[in-house]
Amino acid sequence: MFQSTRKPTGRLSSAVSMLELIYHSIVRSIRKTHNNAIMAIFTNMLQAVLFVAAFYVMFTILGLRGAAVRGDFLIYVMTGIFLFLTHTKTLGAVVASEGPASPMMQHAPMTTVISIASAAFGALYIQVLSLFVILFAYHVVMTPLEIEQPIPAFGMLLIAWFTGGALGVVLLAIKPWFPTFVQIFTTVYQRANMIASGKMFLANTLPGFMLAMFDWNPLFHAIDQSRGFAFINYYPRYSNWEYPIWVGLVLLMIGMMGEFYTRKHASLSWSARR
Repeated sequence: MFQSTRKPTGRLSSAVSMLELIYHSIVRSIRKTHNNAIMAIFTNMLQAVLFVAAFYVMFTILGLRGAAVRGDFLIYVMTGIFLFLTHTKTLGAVVASEGPASPMMQHAPMTTVISIASAAFGALYIQVLSLFVILFAYHVVMTPLEIEQPIPAFGMLLIAWFTGGALGVVLLAIKPWFPTFVQIFTTVYQRANMIASGKMFLANTLPGFMLAMFDWNPLFHAIDQSRGFAFINYYPRYSNWEYPIWVGLVLLMIGMMGEFYTRKHASLSWSARR
């Protein structure tokens, strides 16, 4: 993986070299949970399946299925659950990625950009794979699925992934300076999004005073928009997909500037503070 320190001579070779490093780093990040890569993927997929099943049963027992939009109820659940999981998993993966003081950075080809990219794409790969496996199994075993606009709906998943990764870069940049704060904030943010993401209700059904409690959250907008694309009977009036993109871009720019500053002042002794 890191045999040579020779620099590529052209832009194309540099891009290929970086993509190769990102690929190997993605494999390494996925295999962190288990020595066997297949078991590592299966473990993450099983978690997603259990999450969807738990919410499906909870909505059914509590009688909340009537509050959902008309259409396939599993699609309603998954447009919330998978965007939430993708957002929070990507955030956690980026925050936990190799920082500037990590021993991995002693290898010449390795950079923090590659570490961040591999963590983000690794999380996306797991979630997308889990999504397609669940949808395929449900389509074959239970009932044929019909998604009104599948490509835009999948685009909302990518927006949720992008905003989670962007916020993760900001937290990663300040992690060497305030490690305890970052750990606590990450946990609180992930737990708070169980409700604040809006995956359990429709934005159109919320009164104005409650809507103001959620519309700051880019994940809330992505989930509501995904349901608008997934169902022909639902048109989101109080959300838009542009807002999370702009928020993600701003967070990414702030995070990259912070990461650049942190990298310039990094010290191996910081690892003792974690």
